[in-house]
Amino acid sequence: MKTPRRILFIKPSSLGDVVHALPVVSAIHRHWPDAELRWLIQPPWRSLVEGHPGVSSTILFPREKFRGPRGWIRSVAWMRVLRDWKPDLAIDLQGLFRSALFARISGAAVVMGLSDAREGSRFLHGASVPVSPSGHAVDRYLTLLDNLGIPAPRPPEFLLPSGTLPRGFENASGYILLHPYARGRGKSLGPELVRAFVLGASAVPGVRVVIAGRGGGIPGLHSCAEDWTNRTDLSELIGLLRGASFIVSSDSGPMHLASAVNPAATLGIHLWSDPLKVGPYAPQSLVWKGGRLSRVEALDDRWRAPSAAPTEAEMEELGRRVAGKSI
Repeated sequence: MKTPRRILFIKPSSLGDVVHALPVVSAIHRHWPDAELRWLIQPPWRSLVEGHPGVSSTILFPREKFRGPRGWIRSVAWMRVLRDWKPDLAIDLQGLFRSALFARISGAAVVMGLSDAREGSRFLHGASVPVSPSGHAVDRYLTLLDNLGIPAPRPPEFLLPSGTLPRGFENASGYILLHPYARGRGKSLGPELVRAFVLGASAVPGVRVVIAGRGGGIPGLHSCAEDWTNRTDLSELIGLLRGASFIVSSDSGPMHLASAVNPAATLGIHLWSDPLKVGPYAPQSLVWKGGRLSRVEALDDRWRAPSAAPTEAEMEELGRRVAGKSI
Protein backbone atom coordinates (compact mmCIF):
# COMPACT_ATOMS: atom_id res chain seq x y z
CA MET A 1 0.00 0.00 0.00
CA LYS A 2 0.98 3.65 -0.34
CA THR A 3 3.18 4.86 2.51
CA PRO A 4 0.89 6.46 5.11
CA ARG A 5 1.87 9.78 6.64
CA ARG A 6 -0.36 9.38 9.69
CA ILE A 7 -1.32 6.14 11.44
CA LEU A 8 -3.90 5.77 14.20
CA PHE A 9 -3.06 2.68 16.28
CA ILE A 10 -5.94 1.52 18.47
CA LYS A 11 -5.05 -0.76 21.38
CA PRO A 12 -6.31 0.93 24.56
CA SER A 13 -5.94 -1.99 26.99
CA SER A 14 -5.14 -4.14 28.83
CA LEU A 15 -1.57 -4.49 30.14
CA GLY A 16 -0.79 -7.82 28.47
CA ASP A 17 -2.50 -6.83 25.22
CA VAL A 18 -0.53 -3.58 25.02
CA VAL A 19 2.72 -5.53 25.50
CA HIS A 20 1.68 -7.98 22.76
CA ALA A 21 1.06 -5.12 20.31
CA LEU A 22 4.48 -3.50 20.72
CA PRO A 23 6.27 -5.59 18.04
CA VAL A 24 3.76 -4.39 15.43
CA VAL A 25 4.63 -0.76 16.13
CA SER A 26 8.36 -1.52 16.06
CA ALA A 27 8.01 -3.19 12.65
CA ILE A 28 5.92 -0.31 11.26
CA HIS A 29 8.47 2.21 12.48
CA ARG A 30 11.35 0.28 10.97
CA HIS A 31 9.55 0.07 7.60
CA TRP A 32 8.03 3.59 7.59
CA PRO A 33 10.35 5.63 9.85
CA ASP A 34 8.85 8.96 8.79
CA ALA A 35 5.24 8.03 9.48
CA GLU A 36 3.55 9.73 12.45
CA LEU A 37 1.90 7.08 14.62
CA ARG A 38 -0.47 7.97 17.44
CA TRP A 39 -1.44 5.24 19.88
CA LEU A 40 -4.97 5.38 21.34
CA ILE A 41 -4.54 4.01 24.85
CA GLN A 42 -6.03 4.13 28.33
CA PRO A 43 -4.12 6.36 30.80
CA PRO A 44 -2.85 3.56 33.11
CA TRP A 45 -0.78 2.05 30.28
CA ARG A 46 0.54 5.21 28.61
CA SER A 47 3.99 4.92 30.22
CA LEU A 48 4.51 1.61 28.39
CA VAL A 49 4.43 3.24 24.96
CA GLU A 50 5.22 6.95 25.27
CA GLY A 51 8.98 6.41 25.12
CA HIS A 52 8.76 4.04 22.14
CA PRO A 53 10.64 5.38 19.07
CA GLY A 54 7.74 4.40 16.83
CA VAL A 55 5.10 6.26 18.85
CA SER A 56 4.89 9.95 17.99
CA SER A 57 2.27 10.67 20.64
CA THR A 58 -0.64 9.11 22.49
CA ILE A 59 -4.37 9.77 22.37
CA LEU A 60 -5.65 9.01 25.85
CA PHE A 61 -8.97 7.22 26.18
CA PRO A 62 -10.27 7.90 29.72
CA ARG A 63 -13.17 5.48 29.52
CA GLU A 64 -14.40 6.10 33.06
CA LYS A 65 -15.00 9.80 32.26
CA PHE A 66 -17.40 8.96 29.44
CA ARG A 67 -20.09 7.33 31.60
CA GLY A 68 -23.50 8.90 32.15
CA PRO A 69 -25.12 11.91 30.40
CA ARG A 70 -22.17 14.25 31.00
CA GLY A 71 -19.81 11.55 29.87
CA TRP A 72 -21.56 11.44 26.52
CA ILE A 73 -20.96 15.18 26.06
CA ARG A 74 -17.29 14.75 26.93
CA SER A 75 -16.99 11.82 24.55
CA VAL A 76 -18.30 13.90 21.63
CA ALA A 77 -15.58 16.48 22.24
CA TRP A 78 -12.97 13.75 22.55
CA MET A 79 -14.01 12.09 19.29
CA ARG A 80 -13.51 15.39 17.53
CA VAL A 81 -9.78 14.97 18.22
CA LEU A 82 -9.79 11.74 16.21
CA ARG A 83 -11.67 13.30 13.31
CA ASP A 84 -9.61 16.50 13.13
CA TRP A 85 -6.25 14.70 12.92
CA LYS A 86 -7.27 12.80 9.75
CA PRO A 87 -5.02 9.72 9.71
CA ASP A 88 -4.35 7.87 6.46
CA LEU A 89 -4.47 4.45 8.15
CA ALA A 90 -6.29 3.23 11.25
CA ILE A 91 -5.30 -0.12 12.79
CA ASP A 92 -7.81 -1.56 15.25
CA LEU A 93 -6.20 -4.32 17.32
CA GLN A 94 -8.77 -4.12 20.11
CA GLY A 95 -11.41 -5.69 17.90
CA LEU A 96 -14.52 -4.36 19.66
CA PHE A 97 -17.41 -2.33 18.29
CA ARG A 98 -16.26 0.78 20.15
CA SER A 99 -12.67 0.59 18.89
CA ALA A 100 -13.82 -0.03 15.31
CA LEU A 101 -16.16 2.94 15.62
CA PHE A 102 -13.23 5.10 16.72
CA ALA A 103 -11.33 3.99 13.62
CA ARG A 104 -14.27 4.97 11.41
CA ILE A 105 -14.82 8.30 13.15
CA SER A 106 -11.17 9.17 12.52
CA GLY A 107 -11.93 9.35 8.80
CA ALA A 108 -8.96 7.15 7.89
CA ALA A 109 -8.90 6.12 4.23
CA VAL A 110 -7.94 2.57 5.27
CA VAL A 111 -9.34 0.87 8.40
CA MET A 112 -7.76 -2.47 9.21
CA GLY A 113 -8.64 -5.10 11.82
CA LEU A 114 -8.42 -8.83 12.45
CA SER A 115 -10.86 -11.58 11.52
CA ASP A 116 -11.35 -12.60 15.18
CA ALA A 117 -12.74 -9.17 16.07
CA ARG A 118 -15.95 -9.24 18.16
CA GLU A 119 -19.24 -7.35 18.59
CA GLY A 120 -19.70 -6.96 14.85
CA SER A 121 -16.66 -4.71 14.59
CA ARG A 122 -15.50 -6.55 11.45
CA PHE A 123 -18.30 -4.86 9.52
CA LEU A 124 -16.70 -1.48 10.30
CA HIS A 125 -13.26 -2.59 9.16
CA GLY A 126 -12.39 -1.93 5.54
CA ALA A 127 -9.87 -4.78 5.60
CA SER A 128 -10.23 -7.82 7.86
CA VAL A 129 -6.98 -9.78 8.10
CA PRO A 130 -7.49 -13.57 8.52
CA VAL A 131 -5.91 -14.91 11.70
CA SER A 132 -5.96 -18.22 13.54
CA PRO A 133 -8.22 -17.98 16.61
CA SER A 134 -5.98 -20.47 18.42
CA GLY A 135 -2.74 -18.60 17.73
CA HIS A 136 -0.86 -16.53 20.28
CA ALA A 137 -1.89 -12.86 20.46
CA VAL A 138 1.57 -11.68 19.36
CA ASP A 139 1.46 -13.83 16.23
CA ARG A 140 -2.13 -12.81 15.46
CA TYR A 141 -1.23 -9.14 15.66
CA LEU A 142 1.90 -9.57 13.54
CA THR A 143 -0.19 -11.21 10.79
CA LEU A 144 -1.56 -7.85 9.68
CA LEU A 145 1.94 -6.69 8.72
CA ASP A 146 1.77 -8.84 5.60
CA ASN A 147 -1.27 -6.87 4.42
CA LEU A 148 0.76 -3.70 4.86
CA GLY A 149 3.68 -5.08 2.88
CA ILE A 150 5.88 -5.07 5.98
CA PRO A 151 8.17 -8.02 6.81
CA ALA A 152 7.34 -9.69 10.12
CA PRO A 153 10.23 -9.26 12.59
CA ARG A 154 12.00 -12.37 13.83
CA PRO A 155 12.28 -12.28 16.72
CA PRO A 156 9.60 -9.71 17.59
CA GLU A 157 10.91 -6.61 19.33
CA PHE A 158 9.49 -5.60 22.71
CA LEU A 159 10.76 -2.12 23.48
CA LEU A 160 9.74 -1.28 27.04
CA PRO A 161 10.83 1.29 29.65
CA SER A 162 13.78 0.40 31.86
CA GLY A 163 11.71 0.91 35.01
CA THR A 164 12.78 2.00 38.50
CA LEU A 165 13.00 0.15 41.78
CA PRO A 166 10.55 1.15 44.53
CA ARG A 167 11.78 3.55 47.15
CA GLY A 168 13.11 1.62 50.14
CA PHE A 169 13.66 -1.59 48.17
CA GLU A 170 16.98 -3.20 49.07
CA ASN A 171 18.66 -4.46 45.90
CA ALA A 172 21.91 -5.67 47.39
CA SER A 173 21.00 -9.35 46.96
CA GLY A 174 19.23 -11.38 44.30
CA TYR A 175 15.56 -12.21 44.70
CA ILE A 176 12.77 -14.37 43.31
CA LEU A 177 9.72 -12.32 42.34
CA LEU A 178 6.34 -13.98 42.82
CA HIS A 179 3.30 -12.35 41.22
CA PRO A 180 0.23 -14.32 42.37
CA TYR A 181 -2.60 -12.00 41.32
CA ALA A 182 -4.78 -11.94 38.20
CA ARG A 183 -7.99 -10.21 37.12
CA GLY A 184 -9.40 -13.22 35.27
CA ARG A 185 -11.61 -15.59 37.24
CA GLY A 186 -9.79 -18.64 38.53
CA LYS A 187 -6.31 -17.41 37.56
CA SER A 188 -4.94 -16.04 40.82
CA LEU A 189 -2.82 -18.07 43.21
CA GLY A 190 -4.47 -18.06 46.63
CA PRO A 191 -2.67 -17.18 49.88
CA GLU A 192 -2.22 -20.83 50.82
CA LEU A 193 -0.42 -21.55 47.53
CA VAL A 194 1.79 -18.47 47.93
CA ARG A 195 2.73 -19.50 51.47
CA ALA A 196 3.51 -23.02 50.23
CA PHE A 197 5.79 -21.65 47.48
CA VAL A 198 7.63 -19.44 49.95
CA LEU A 199 7.97 -22.31 52.40
CA GLY A 200 9.54 -24.46 49.70
CA ALA A 201 11.92 -21.68 48.67
CA SER A 202 12.94 -21.12 52.30
CA ALA A 203 14.65 -24.53 52.28
CA VAL A 204 17.49 -22.86 50.37
CA PRO A 205 19.65 -20.77 52.75
CA GLY A 206 19.72 -17.05 52.02
CA VAL A 207 16.80 -17.12 49.57
CA ARG A 208 14.72 -13.96 49.19
CA VAL A 209 11.17 -13.97 47.81
CA VAL A 210 9.45 -10.72 46.84
CA ILE A 211 5.65 -10.69 46.42
CA ALA A 212 4.38 -7.97 44.06
CA GLY A 213 1.25 -6.95 42.22
CA ARG A 214 -2.26 -5.70 42.97
CA GLY A 215 -4.32 -7.80 45.35
CA GLY A 216 -5.31 -8.53 48.90
CA GLY A 217 -1.85 -9.19 50.33
CA ILE A 218 -0.55 -12.43 51.83
CA PRO A 219 -0.54 -12.79 55.63
CA GLY A 220 1.54 -15.35 57.52
CA LEU A 221 4.55 -15.40 55.20
CA HIS A 222 7.88 -17.00 56.10
CA SER A 223 10.55 -14.49 57.13
CA CYS A 224 12.41 -14.96 53.82
CA ALA A 225 9.55 -13.21 51.99
CA GLU A 226 8.75 -9.52 51.55
CA ASP A 227 5.22 -8.47 50.64
CA TRP A 228 5.22 -5.50 48.27
CA THR A 229 1.58 -5.98 47.28
CA ASN A 230 -0.06 -2.67 46.26
CA ARG A 231 3.18 -0.78 46.90
CA THR A 232 4.49 -0.39 43.35
CA ASP A 233 3.43 1.57 40.29
CA LEU A 234 3.90 0.25 36.76
CA SER A 235 7.43 1.63 36.38
CA GLU A 236 8.46 0.09 39.69
CA LEU A 237 6.94 -3.25 38.74
CA ILE A 238 9.03 -3.23 35.55
CA GLY A 239 12.11 -2.42 37.62
CA LEU A 240 11.42 -5.37 39.93
CA LEU A 241 10.84 -7.71 36.98
CA ARG A 242 14.08 -6.67 35.28
CA GLY A 243 16.10 -7.08 38.47
CA ALA A 244 14.72 -10.45 39.56
CA SER A 245 16.85 -13.58 39.33
CA PHE A 246 13.64 -15.50 38.59
CA ILE A 247 9.93 -14.66 38.19
CA VAL A 248 6.93 -16.87 38.89
CA SER A 249 3.59 -15.39 37.88
CA SER A 250 -0.07 -16.21 37.51
CA ASP A 251 -1.58 -15.91 34.02
CA SER A 252 -1.80 -12.11 34.00
CA GLY A 253 -0.60 -8.90 32.38
CA PRO A 254 2.54 -8.78 34.55
CA MET A 255 3.38 -12.32 33.36
CA HIS A 256 3.48 -11.04 29.77
CA LEU A 257 5.49 -8.02 30.89
CA ALA A 258 7.95 -10.36 32.63
CA SER A 259 8.34 -12.55 29.54
CA ALA A 260 9.09 -9.43 27.49
CA VAL A 261 11.72 -7.88 29.80
CA ASN A 262 13.23 -10.98 31.45
CA PRO A 263 12.29 -13.90 29.18
CA ALA A 264 14.74 -16.58 30.27
CA ALA A 265 13.80 -16.10 33.93
CA THR A 266 9.99 -16.15 33.63
CA LEU A 267 7.61 -18.98 34.56
CA GLY A 268 3.86 -18.61 34.00
CA ILE A 269 1.45 -20.76 36.02
CA HIS A 270 -1.69 -21.69 34.06
CA LEU A 271 -4.84 -23.30 35.39
CA TRP A 272 -7.69 -23.43 32.88
CA SER A 273 -6.23 -21.03 30.30
CA ASP A 274 -4.42 -22.06 27.11
CA PRO A 275 -0.68 -21.23 27.34
CA LEU A 276 -0.25 -21.55 23.57
CA LYS A 277 -2.74 -18.73 23.12
CA VAL A 278 -2.29 -16.53 26.20
CA GLY A 279 0.89 -17.78 27.84
CA PRO A 280 4.38 -16.27 27.90
CA TYR A 281 5.51 -15.60 24.33
CA ALA A 282 9.30 -15.91 24.56
CA PRO A 283 10.44 -19.43 23.55
CA GLN A 284 12.84 -19.63 26.48
CA SER A 285 10.20 -18.76 29.10
CA LEU A 286 8.59 -21.56 31.11
CA VAL A 287 5.02 -22.74 31.68
CA TRP A 288 3.61 -24.82 34.55
CA LYS A 289 0.24 -26.49 34.02
CA GLY A 290 -1.39 -29.59 35.47
CA GLY A 291 1.76 -30.73 37.25
CA ARG A 292 3.93 -30.42 34.13
CA LEU A 293 6.70 -27.94 33.40
CA SER A 294 7.98 -27.01 29.94
CA ARG A 295 9.72 -24.30 27.97
CA VAL A 296 7.37 -22.40 25.68
CA GLU A 297 9.21 -23.63 22.60
CA ALA A 298 8.32 -27.25 23.50
CA LEU A 299 4.58 -26.74 24.10
CA ASP A 300 2.11 -28.63 21.92
CA ASP A 301 -1.67 -29.02 21.67
CA ARG A 302 -1.76 -31.31 24.71
CA TRP A 303 -1.20 -28.20 26.86
CA ARG A 304 -4.40 -26.48 25.70
CA ALA A 305 -6.91 -28.41 27.84
CA PRO A 306 -7.98 -27.00 31.24
CA SER A 307 -6.32 -28.52 34.27
CA ALA A 308 -6.50 -28.41 38.05
CA ALA A 309 -4.87 -25.72 40.16
CA PRO A 310 -1.55 -26.67 41.73
CA THR A 311 -1.72 -28.29 45.14
CA GLU A 312 0.14 -26.85 48.10
CA ALA A 313 2.61 -29.72 47.83
CA GLU A 314 3.25 -28.89 44.16
CA MET A 315 3.76 -25.20 44.95
CA GLU A 316 6.15 -26.07 47.78
CA GLU A 317 8.16 -28.28 45.42
CA LEU A 318 8.15 -25.53 42.79
CA GLY A 319 9.49 -23.08 45.38
CA ARG A 320 12.32 -25.48 46.24
CA ARG A 321 13.20 -25.98 42.58
CA VAL A 322 13.19 -22.28 41.72
CA ALA A 323 15.24 -21.34 44.78
CA GLY A 324 17.65 -24.22 44.16
CA LYS A 325 17.95 -23.26 40.47
CA SER A 326 16.93 -26.75 39.37
CA ILE A 327 14.06 -25.46 37.24
